[in-house]
Amino acid sequence: MHGEYKVPGGKLVVADVEVSGDSLSRVVISGDFFLEPAEALLDIRLALTGLPANSTVGTLAAVVERAAGPDAHFVGFSPEAVAIAVRRALGHATSWGDHTFDILHDEPREPHLQMALDDVITREVAAGRRAPTLRIWEWASNAVIIGSFQSLRNEVDPEGAAKHDITVTRRVSGGGAMFVQPGNTITYSLSVPTSLVEGLSFEQSYAFLDDWVLGALADVGIKARYVPLNDIASEAGKIAGAAQKRYSSGAVLHHVTMAYDIDADAMLETLRIGREKMSDKGTKSANKRVDPLRSQTGMAREDVIAAFLDHFASRYATQSSAVSPDELAKAQAEVDSKFSTPEWIGLVP
Repeated sequence: MHGEYKVPGGKLVVADVEVSGDSLSRVVISGDFFLEPAEALLDIRLALTGLPANSTVGTLAAVVERAAGPDAHFVGFSPEAVAIAVRRALGHATSWGDHTFDILHDEPREPHLQMALDDVITREVAAGRRAPTLRIWEWASNAVIIGSFQSLRNEVDPEGAAKHDITVTRRVSGGGAMFVQPGNTITYSLSVPTSLVEGLSFEQSYAFLDDWVLGALADVGIKARYVPLNDIASEAGKIAGAAQKRYSSGAVLHHVTMAYDIDADAMLETLRIGREKMSDKGTKSANKRVDPLRSQTGMAREDVIAAFLDHFASRYATQSSAVSPDELAKAQAEVDSKFSTPEWIGLVP
């Protein structure tokens, strides 16, 4: 069995594994990483051989670290990366290259419908009725999207929302509030089978699923980095925030909102951004914390999106797609029964 794991910003780790009964009978670790002393790789192989085939990533990583010894230097990878590659070989993991991705650059939609489409499309991927999908959103109106666990009254100033004609909606994933104005943001969703993140924790899967967009940002002249847990930033400031939900039916929804431009005054009049929220951000001003793509690239929004899609297509197999009438009907039904209701929006008062 064969498993691969590309460390975000690092090297490729490959595990070729054989199993006898319930144990690992042969383990070969390879890749383009660096390891000193080189002899530690043989010690790692021998230590992994004989372990239970259902060993967790944590167990495998601990064994790798002990086998390598305290003086070993892992460059471009880590004991945990080896463990993930082994787990991906043992499980039913897939890689980016195993899929052809639907590319869906959608028409403008109202905020509640956007939330519902994310949910519907991801469930369709889980059911096998839709290929893994990259969806670029277009917004029909201003919105604040709060995370599934956020308090409505603590996050949104109703007077500010009314002043700026903002629809408040709640998404199915966690994380913080996002302020959106049409033309001022670039929002995308990845709906993928769980097999693509097999063996990865939530924290690891954020970096794994965002890795392509760091390359896309480099194409438009921005040296960006992943900032745990869920931010993308450059030296100039925060660019984007991500959120994620894993479905028990077998899919992952990973969506990202990037600031292309920003009306900072409207944002600060609408969102309640407290001192505690800003306490670990290295700045006292939420306005100064965000630096949008327009100022960093000088490019038109549509050109940035085109560059992103070109970069994604240069890495992975893609095909054009659209929201189907059935998906749209399902999403509208979810808007009516859930996403537009006071009970959902005020789920956490």
